Amino acid sequence: MRLLLFVLLLFSSVTFITAQDSTRVVQDEETGKPMLIGPCAREAFSDTSFSGWFDSEYEQYSPDSVTVKEIAYNYDDVKTTIVMGTWCSDSHEQVPRFFKVMDEAGYPDDAVTIICVDRERKDYSGMVDSLNIELVPTFIFYKDGNELGRIVETPKQTMEEDIFEILTEGR
Repeated sequence: MRLLLFVLLLFSSVTFITAQDSTRVVQDEETGKPMLIGPCAREAFSDTSFSGWFDSEYEQYSPDSVTVKEIAYNYDDVKTTIVMGTWCSDSHEQVPRFFKVMDEAGYPDDAVTIICVDRERKDYSGMVDSLNIELVPTFIFYKDGNELGRIVETPKQTMEEDIFEILTEGR
C-alpha cells in the first residue's frame, strides 16, 4: 500500500514538473524582467511577474454581452492558438481581453494553445516556425485542422466582434 502511494505521488510530481518545464522563464535582455518562452498554460499568468497586467486588463475589459452570446453558439469544435510575448504591450492588452470574452462565452481552456515567444518571435521548440507570425499577439482559429482566420496584433473592431466574424465566416 505504501509503495503504491509512493509511486502515485512520484508520478504526479514528475507530471507536474514536466508540465512546468515546457515553458521557460528567461530574463528579457531589454527590460531585465522575466519573460516566458515556449508553450504555456494560462495559469502562468497568475505568477506575480505577469499577473499585474493580466488581471488588471481582464477585470477592466467589458465585452458586449450580445456578441459574446453569439460566440457561445458558434465555437463548437474550434481550437485557438495564441502566439504572444509577455514583453509585448499589445499582448498585455489583447490576451486578457480574449480570455475575458471566451470565459464569458463558456469556451473551454483546453481548446486554447498558448505559445510565448521572444522579441524575435521565436520559441525554443520551433512550434511557431510554420505559423507565419509577423506580429504578436496573433490569435489563430482552427476548425477540423483548417485555419478559419486570425486576429493579428489588435482587433479590427473589438475582440469579441472579430472573433464572432471569424467563427461565422469560417462555416
